[in-house]
Order: sequence, then C-alpha cells, then structure tokens
Amino acid sequence: MAKYLISFPSAAMAVPDGEMEAVGRDAHAVIEQAKAAGVYVFAGGIDENVPPVLVSADRMVTEGGYPWARPLDGGLTVLDLPSREEAVAWAARLAKACLCAQELRVFGFDPQS
Repeated sequence: MAKYLISFPSAAMAVPDGEMEAVGRDAHAVIEQAKAAGVYVFAGGIDENVPPVLVSADRMVTEGGYPWARPLDGGLTVLDLPSREEAVAWAARLAKACLCAQELRVFGFDPQS
C-alpha cells in the first residue's frame, strides 16, 4: 500500500454559477466512499484567507511563502491504496465530482514514519 496525494489548485475549479452546492455534495460523496472502502487518510482544502509563513530553524517567522514558488492553494485528498491504477480510479472519481482534473502524486515511503 502507498499513500497518494490527489489535489487541484483553486484556479482549476471553474464551476458554473449555481452548481457549487452540487459539486460540494458530489465531492463529499466520493470522500464518504473512500472512508467506507477503508482507504481514506485525510482530505481538506487550503484556507486561502490565512496567509502562509516561513519558519526557520531558529524559529524566525517570515510572512509569506517561498517567493519563487507558485502559491499552494486548492483542495487535496490523501488515500492509502494498493496500486497506481487504484489511485488513478479514485482521482477520476474526484475529477468528475469537482469538475476539474486532479493531480496525482505518490508519497515516498519512510520506514521511520
């Protein structure tokens, strides 16, 4: 089993007027299916009203994220799945529910975690 990150940036969600409630309902239904299947780890969205901060090793806090990186926003789901094929299938379900393509990444296994 591997943990897969399924995500999308906020700009990818071009939901037609009046359909956001249905998109939310459909996305939550997929999450409930993942929970029922026993593959759910975590899901949520980045709170874009709270700006990021950089924290250094000496605990210095600097407002803003890395200036050279694109902003991290949108939604994400982490699932524990037996194969990439299963991950693609779940990503397709979320893409259909959210009305936008999903990025799929696998977490590297850390035996000490």
